[in-house]
Amino acid sequence: MNETNPIKLTSLTTKGGCGCKIGPAELSQVLRNLPPAPYDPQLLVGLDTSDDAGVYRLTDELAIVQTLDFFTPIVDDPYDFGQIAATNAISDVYAMGGKPITALNIVAFPIANLDKEILTNILKGAADKLQEAGVTLVGGHSIDDQEPKFGLAVTGTVHPKRVRTNAGAKSGDKLILTKPIGVGIHTTALKNGMLSVEEVKQVTSVMTTLNKETAETMANFDVHAATDITGFGLLGHTSEMAKASKVGIRINADQVPILPRTRELAQAGRIPGGTKNNFAHVQNDVEFAASIDEIDRYILCDAVTSGGLLLSVPADEADLLLNELVENGVNAALIGEVVREHQGKIVVQ
Repeated sequence: MNETNPIKLTSLTTKGGCGCKIGPAELSQVLRNLPPAPYDPQLLVGLDTSDDAGVYRLTDELAIVQTLDFFTPIVDDPYDFGQIAATNAISDVYAMGGKPITALNIVAFPIANLDKEILTNILKGAADKLQEAGVTLVGGHSIDDQEPKFGLAVTGTVHPKRVRTNAGAKSGDKLILTKPIGVGIHTTALKNGMLSVEEVKQVTSVMTTLNKETAETMANFDVHAATDITGFGLLGHTSEMAKASKVGIRINADQVPILPRTRELAQAGRIPGGTKNNFAHVQNDVEFAASIDEIDRYILCDAVTSGGLLLSVPADEADLLLNELVENGVNAALIGEVVREHQGKIVVQ
Protein backbone atom coordinates (compact mmCIF):
# COMPACT_ATOMS: atom_id res chain seq x y z
CA MET A 1 0.00 0.00 0.00
CA ASN A 2 1.14 3.54 -0.67
CA GLU A 3 2.38 4.69 2.76
CA THR A 4 1.50 8.31 2.06
CA ASN A 5 -2.17 7.24 1.89
CA PRO A 6 -2.61 4.78 4.80
CA ILE A 7 -6.40 5.10 4.82
CA LYS A 8 -8.26 1.90 3.98
CA LEU A 9 -10.31 2.64 0.88
CA THR A 10 -12.53 -0.40 1.46
CA SER A 11 -13.72 1.12 4.75
CA LEU A 12 -15.18 4.17 3.02
CA THR A 13 -18.29 2.57 1.55
CA THR A 14 -21.57 3.39 3.27
CA LYS A 15 -23.17 0.78 5.50
CA GLY A 16 -24.47 -2.04 3.34
CA GLY A 17 -22.72 -0.71 0.25
CA CYS A 18 -20.49 -3.16 -1.60
CA GLY A 19 -19.98 -1.55 -4.98
CA CYS A 20 -21.25 -4.71 -6.65
CA LYS A 21 -23.71 -4.86 -9.49
CA ILE A 22 -27.44 -4.73 -8.90
CA GLY A 23 -28.45 -8.38 -8.61
CA PRO A 24 -29.62 -10.17 -11.76
CA ALA A 25 -33.12 -10.80 -10.40
CA GLU A 26 -33.66 -7.17 -9.38
CA LEU A 27 -32.19 -5.85 -12.62
CA SER A 28 -34.45 -8.13 -14.63
CA GLN A 29 -37.50 -6.76 -12.83
CA VAL A 30 -36.49 -3.20 -13.66
CA LEU A 31 -35.67 -3.81 -17.32
CA ARG A 32 -38.75 -5.88 -18.13
CA ASN A 33 -40.95 -2.82 -17.58
CA LEU A 34 -39.11 -0.67 -20.09
CA PRO A 35 -40.53 -0.26 -23.60
CA PRO A 36 -38.51 -1.95 -26.35
CA ALA A 37 -35.94 0.25 -28.06
CA PRO A 38 -36.81 1.34 -31.60
CA TYR A 39 -35.50 -1.07 -34.20
CA ASP A 40 -32.17 -0.05 -35.72
CA PRO A 41 -30.64 -2.39 -38.30
CA GLN A 42 -27.18 -1.07 -37.49
CA LEU A 43 -27.42 -2.23 -33.86
CA LEU A 44 -25.73 -5.63 -33.98
CA VAL A 45 -25.75 -6.35 -30.23
CA GLY A 46 -28.09 -4.64 -27.80
CA LEU A 47 -30.06 -5.63 -24.71
CA ASP A 48 -31.64 -8.83 -25.99
CA THR A 49 -29.01 -11.36 -24.92
CA SER A 50 -27.54 -9.77 -21.75
CA ASP A 51 -24.23 -9.44 -23.55
CA ASP A 52 -21.11 -7.72 -22.22
CA ALA A 53 -21.26 -4.64 -24.46
CA GLY A 54 -23.23 -3.02 -27.24
CA VAL A 55 -22.06 -3.24 -30.84
CA TYR A 56 -23.13 -0.72 -33.48
CA ARG A 57 -22.25 -1.03 -37.18
CA LEU A 58 -20.84 2.09 -38.83
CA THR A 59 -19.91 0.56 -42.18
CA ASP A 60 -19.73 -2.90 -43.73
CA GLU A 61 -16.16 -3.09 -42.46
CA LEU A 62 -16.37 -1.34 -39.10
CA ALA A 63 -18.46 -1.49 -35.94
CA ILE A 64 -17.94 0.13 -32.55
CA VAL A 65 -18.12 -1.69 -29.21
CA GLN A 66 -19.35 0.36 -26.24
CA THR A 67 -19.34 -0.48 -22.55
CA LEU A 68 -19.27 1.16 -19.12
CA ASP A 69 -18.42 -0.08 -15.62
CA PHE A 70 -17.70 1.52 -12.23
CA PHE A 71 -17.79 0.54 -8.56
CA THR A 72 -16.64 1.41 -5.04
CA PRO A 73 -13.15 0.35 -3.86
CA ILE A 74 -12.54 -3.36 -3.36
CA VAL A 75 -8.87 -3.01 -2.41
CA ASP A 76 -7.18 -0.45 -0.19
CA ASP A 77 -4.38 0.75 -2.44
CA PRO A 78 -5.65 3.63 -4.62
CA TYR A 79 -3.29 2.85 -7.50
CA ASP A 80 -4.37 -0.81 -7.53
CA PHE A 81 -8.03 0.23 -7.39
CA GLY A 82 -7.55 2.36 -10.51
CA GLN A 83 -5.83 -0.49 -12.32
CA ILE A 84 -8.58 -2.95 -11.40
CA ALA A 85 -11.34 -0.60 -12.53
CA ALA A 86 -9.66 -0.01 -15.88
CA THR A 87 -8.93 -3.70 -16.46
CA ASN A 88 -12.51 -4.58 -15.60
CA ALA A 89 -14.04 -2.00 -17.95
CA ILE A 90 -11.78 -2.87 -20.87
CA SER A 91 -12.57 -6.57 -20.54
CA ASP A 92 -16.05 -6.23 -22.05
CA VAL A 93 -14.54 -5.08 -25.35
CA TYR A 94 -12.20 -8.08 -25.44
CA ALA A 95 -15.13 -10.40 -24.75
CA MET A 96 -16.92 -9.08 -27.84
CA GLY A 97 -13.87 -9.77 -30.03
CA GLY A 98 -13.05 -6.07 -30.25
CA LYS A 99 -9.99 -3.89 -29.86
CA PRO A 100 -10.37 -1.15 -27.19
CA ILE A 101 -9.30 2.26 -28.47
CA THR A 102 -10.61 5.08 -26.22
CA ALA A 103 -11.87 5.55 -22.68
CA LEU A 104 -13.60 8.12 -20.46
CA ASN A 105 -13.07 8.24 -16.69
CA ILE A 106 -16.09 8.23 -14.36
CA VAL A 107 -15.24 9.67 -10.93
CA ALA A 108 -17.22 10.11 -7.71
CA PHE A 109 -15.06 11.32 -4.82
CA PRO A 110 -15.46 13.12 -1.45
CA ILE A 111 -12.99 15.80 -2.49
CA ALA A 112 -13.30 17.86 0.71
CA ASN A 113 -12.86 14.91 3.06
CA LEU A 114 -10.14 12.74 1.50
CA ASP A 115 -6.58 13.50 0.51
CA LYS A 116 -6.58 14.54 -3.14
CA GLU A 117 -3.50 12.37 -3.66
CA ILE A 118 -5.74 9.33 -3.27
CA LEU A 119 -7.72 10.35 -6.35
CA THR A 120 -4.49 11.20 -8.18
CA ASN A 121 -3.22 7.67 -7.54
CA ILE A 122 -6.51 6.07 -8.63
CA LEU A 123 -6.27 7.95 -11.91
CA LYS A 124 -2.59 7.05 -12.28
CA GLY A 125 -3.40 3.37 -11.88
CA ALA A 126 -6.09 3.55 -14.52
CA ALA A 127 -3.87 5.55 -16.87
CA ASP A 128 -1.06 3.00 -16.65
CA LYS A 129 -3.42 0.13 -17.39
CA LEU A 130 -4.92 2.01 -20.34
CA GLN A 131 -1.43 2.55 -21.69
CA GLU A 132 -0.70 -1.18 -21.34
CA ALA A 133 -3.86 -1.93 -23.30
CA GLY A 134 -3.11 0.67 -25.99
CA VAL A 135 -6.21 2.69 -25.08
CA THR A 136 -6.31 6.50 -25.30
CA LEU A 137 -7.95 8.44 -22.47
CA VAL A 138 -10.08 11.16 -24.08
CA GLY A 139 -11.76 12.74 -21.06
CA GLY A 140 -14.18 11.98 -18.27
CA HIS A 141 -16.63 13.34 -15.72
CA SER A 142 -16.43 13.79 -11.95
CA ILE A 143 -18.84 14.52 -9.11
CA ASP A 144 -18.37 15.26 -5.40
CA ASP A 145 -19.88 12.25 -3.62
CA GLN A 146 -19.85 10.94 -0.06
CA GLU A 147 -18.02 7.74 -1.02
CA PRO A 148 -15.43 7.10 -3.74
CA LYS A 149 -16.45 5.33 -6.93
CA PHE A 150 -14.46 4.94 -10.09
CA GLY A 151 -14.76 3.35 -13.50
CA LEU A 152 -14.59 3.95 -17.21
CA ALA A 153 -16.63 4.02 -20.38
CA VAL A 154 -14.66 2.24 -23.08
CA THR A 155 -15.09 2.23 -26.86
CA GLY A 156 -13.56 -0.36 -29.16
CA THR A 157 -13.71 -1.41 -32.78
CA VAL A 158 -14.49 -4.73 -34.42
CA HIS A 159 -15.31 -6.04 -37.88
CA PRO A 160 -19.07 -6.65 -38.02
CA LYS A 161 -18.49 -10.25 -39.07
CA ARG A 162 -16.00 -10.89 -36.26
CA VAL A 163 -18.22 -9.94 -33.32
CA ARG A 164 -18.23 -12.49 -30.49
CA THR A 165 -21.39 -12.71 -28.39
CA ASN A 166 -22.72 -15.02 -25.70
CA ALA A 167 -25.38 -16.31 -28.10
CA GLY A 168 -23.33 -18.49 -30.46
CA ALA A 169 -22.43 -21.56 -28.37
CA LYS A 170 -23.06 -24.84 -30.23
CA SER A 171 -23.64 -28.40 -29.10
CA GLY A 172 -20.33 -30.21 -28.96
CA ASP A 173 -18.30 -27.10 -28.07
CA LYS A 174 -15.81 -27.18 -25.23
CA LEU A 175 -15.69 -24.41 -22.62
CA ILE A 176 -12.47 -22.65 -21.63
CA LEU A 177 -12.14 -20.29 -18.64
CA THR A 178 -9.12 -17.97 -18.56
CA LYS A 179 -8.88 -16.79 -14.91
CA PRO A 180 -9.57 -18.39 -11.53
CA ILE A 181 -12.76 -17.59 -9.62
CA GLY A 182 -13.18 -16.78 -5.92
CA VAL A 183 -12.31 -13.09 -6.27
CA GLY A 184 -15.44 -11.86 -4.48
CA ILE A 185 -14.85 -14.10 -1.49
CA HIS A 186 -11.21 -12.98 -1.30
CA THR A 187 -11.99 -9.26 -1.53
CA THR A 188 -14.63 -9.67 1.18
CA ALA A 189 -12.01 -11.40 3.33
CA LEU A 190 -9.60 -8.54 2.55
CA LYS A 191 -12.09 -6.03 3.98
CA ASN A 192 -12.14 -8.13 7.15
CA GLY A 193 -8.35 -8.32 7.46
CA MET A 194 -8.19 -12.05 6.73
CA LEU A 195 -5.72 -12.03 3.82
CA SER A 196 -1.95 -12.02 4.06
CA VAL A 197 0.08 -9.49 2.09
CA GLU A 198 0.90 -12.18 -0.46
CA GLU A 199 -2.75 -13.17 -0.80
CA VAL A 200 -3.73 -9.54 -1.40
CA LYS A 201 -1.07 -9.38 -4.11
CA GLN A 202 -2.37 -12.59 -5.66
CA VAL A 203 -6.01 -11.56 -5.94
CA THR A 204 -4.97 -8.07 -7.09
CA SER A 205 -2.82 -9.66 -9.80
CA VAL A 206 -5.82 -11.63 -11.06
CA MET A 207 -7.97 -8.49 -11.21
CA THR A 208 -5.31 -6.34 -12.89
CA THR A 209 -4.38 -8.85 -15.58
CA LEU A 210 -5.80 -7.71 -18.90
CA ASN A 211 -7.69 -10.19 -21.06
CA LYS A 212 -5.70 -8.77 -23.98
CA GLU A 213 -3.58 -11.89 -24.44
CA THR A 214 -6.68 -14.06 -24.44
CA ALA A 215 -8.43 -11.82 -26.97
CA GLU A 216 -5.44 -11.76 -29.32
CA THR A 217 -4.98 -15.53 -29.07
CA MET A 218 -8.64 -16.43 -29.60
CA ALA A 219 -8.81 -14.17 -32.68
CA ASN A 220 -7.05 -16.93 -34.62
CA PHE A 221 -9.71 -19.52 -33.70
CA ASP A 222 -13.36 -20.12 -34.52
CA VAL A 223 -14.69 -19.14 -31.10
CA HIS A 224 -18.46 -19.57 -31.27
CA ALA A 225 -19.34 -17.57 -28.12
CA ALA A 226 -17.59 -15.56 -25.43
CA THR A 227 -18.40 -13.66 -22.26
CA ASP A 228 -16.39 -12.24 -19.40
CA ILE A 229 -16.99 -13.52 -15.88
CA THR A 230 -17.79 -10.62 -13.59
CA GLY A 231 -20.54 -9.64 -11.15
CA PHE A 232 -23.03 -12.42 -11.87
CA GLY A 233 -20.41 -15.10 -11.26
CA LEU A 234 -19.36 -18.11 -13.34
CA LEU A 235 -22.75 -19.80 -13.24
CA GLY A 236 -24.66 -16.55 -13.76
CA HIS A 237 -22.79 -15.65 -16.93
CA THR A 238 -22.78 -19.28 -18.10
CA SER A 239 -26.55 -19.34 -17.64
CA GLU A 240 -26.85 -16.25 -19.83
CA MET A 241 -24.80 -18.03 -22.50
CA ALA A 242 -26.95 -21.17 -22.29
CA LYS A 243 -30.18 -19.21 -22.63
CA ALA A 244 -28.96 -16.86 -25.35
CA SER A 245 -27.53 -19.77 -27.35
CA LYS A 246 -30.50 -22.09 -26.68
CA VAL A 247 -28.22 -24.90 -25.55
CA GLY A 248 -27.46 -26.88 -22.41
CA ILE A 249 -24.13 -26.62 -20.60
CA ARG A 250 -22.24 -29.12 -18.47
CA ILE A 251 -19.61 -27.86 -16.00
CA ASN A 252 -16.99 -30.09 -14.38
CA ALA A 253 -16.58 -28.46 -10.96
CA ASP A 254 -13.23 -30.07 -10.20
CA GLN A 255 -11.74 -28.52 -13.35
CA VAL A 256 -12.73 -24.93 -12.57
CA PRO A 257 -9.65 -22.91 -11.45
CA ILE A 258 -10.21 -21.40 -8.00
CA LEU A 259 -8.00 -19.09 -5.95
CA PRO A 260 -6.23 -20.82 -3.03
CA ARG A 261 -8.05 -20.68 0.33
CA THR A 262 -11.35 -19.73 -1.30
CA ARG A 263 -13.24 -22.60 0.32
CA GLU A 264 -11.68 -21.92 3.72
CA LEU A 265 -12.65 -18.24 3.54
CA ALA A 266 -16.17 -19.11 2.39
CA GLN A 267 -16.55 -21.53 5.30
CA ALA A 268 -15.48 -18.69 7.60
CA GLY A 269 -18.47 -16.69 6.37
CA ARG A 270 -16.75 -14.38 3.88
CA ILE A 271 -19.36 -14.87 1.17
CA PRO A 272 -20.46 -11.50 -0.28
CA GLY A 273 -24.11 -10.63 -0.63
CA GLY A 274 -23.76 -10.45 -4.40
CA THR A 275 -22.63 -14.08 -4.47
CA LYS A 276 -25.65 -15.18 -2.45
CA ASN A 277 -27.93 -13.21 -4.78
CA ASN A 278 -26.31 -14.90 -7.78
CA PHE A 279 -26.93 -18.33 -6.29
CA ALA A 280 -30.58 -17.53 -5.55
CA HIS A 281 -31.04 -16.29 -9.13
CA VAL A 282 -29.59 -19.33 -10.93
CA GLN A 283 -30.51 -22.22 -8.63
CA ASN A 284 -33.64 -23.11 -10.61
CA ASP A 285 -31.57 -23.26 -13.81
CA VAL A 286 -28.72 -25.36 -12.39
CA GLU A 287 -28.68 -29.04 -11.45
CA PHE A 288 -25.87 -29.79 -8.99
CA ALA A 289 -24.44 -33.23 -8.36
CA ALA A 290 -25.08 -34.41 -4.80
CA SER A 291 -21.33 -34.31 -4.11
CA ILE A 292 -21.24 -30.51 -4.55
CA ASP A 293 -22.11 -28.95 -1.22
CA GLU A 294 -23.49 -25.48 -0.47
CA ILE A 295 -20.05 -23.88 -0.09
CA ASP A 296 -18.92 -25.11 -3.51
CA ARG A 297 -22.19 -23.93 -5.02
CA TYR A 298 -21.60 -20.45 -3.63
CA ILE A 299 -18.04 -20.46 -4.97
CA LEU A 300 -19.28 -21.28 -8.48
CA CYS A 301 -21.65 -18.30 -8.18
CA ASP A 302 -19.08 -15.96 -6.62
CA ALA A 303 -19.38 -12.34 -7.73
CA VAL A 304 -16.15 -11.64 -9.62
CA THR A 305 -14.51 -8.31 -10.40
CA SER A 306 -12.35 -8.26 -13.54
CA GLY A 307 -12.50 -12.00 -14.17
CA GLY A 308 -11.49 -14.06 -17.15
CA LEU A 309 -13.26 -14.87 -20.38
CA LEU A 310 -15.46 -17.93 -20.87
CA LEU A 311 -15.02 -19.24 -24.42
CA SER A 312 -17.19 -21.73 -26.28
CA VAL A 313 -14.92 -23.40 -28.83
CA PRO A 314 -15.35 -26.23 -31.37
CA ALA A 315 -14.13 -29.48 -29.83
CA ASP A 316 -11.49 -29.99 -32.51
CA GLU A 317 -9.92 -26.59 -31.74
CA ALA A 318 -10.25 -26.54 -27.95
CA ASP A 319 -6.99 -28.28 -27.01
CA LEU A 320 -4.95 -26.22 -29.46
CA LEU A 321 -6.46 -22.96 -28.21
CA LEU A 322 -5.97 -24.01 -24.60
CA ASN A 323 -2.33 -24.88 -25.23
CA GLU A 324 -1.67 -21.56 -26.97
CA LEU A 325 -3.32 -19.64 -24.16
CA VAL A 326 -1.21 -21.41 -21.55
CA GLU A 327 1.96 -20.90 -23.61
CA ASN A 328 1.10 -17.19 -23.76
CA GLY A 329 0.89 -16.98 -19.98
CA VAL A 330 -2.90 -17.23 -19.57
CA ASN A 331 -4.16 -19.26 -16.60
CA ALA A 332 -6.69 -21.09 -18.74
CA ALA A 333 -8.53 -24.36 -18.10
CA LEU A 334 -11.03 -26.58 -19.90
CA ILE A 335 -14.06 -26.63 -17.59
CA GLY A 336 -16.99 -28.13 -19.48
CA GLU A 337 -18.94 -28.59 -22.66
CA VAL A 338 -22.04 -27.52 -24.55
CA VAL A 339 -24.79 -30.13 -25.05
CA ARG A 340 -28.18 -30.47 -26.77
CA GLU A 341 -29.92 -31.65 -23.62
CA HIS A 342 -31.52 -29.45 -20.92
CA GLN A 343 -31.68 -26.32 -23.15
CA GLY A 344 -31.05 -23.13 -21.20
CA LYS A 345 -29.91 -25.10 -18.15
CA ILE A 346 -26.59 -26.03 -16.54
CA VAL A 347 -25.55 -29.33 -15.03
CA VAL A 348 -22.65 -29.15 -12.59
CA GLN A 349 -20.97 -32.46 -11.91
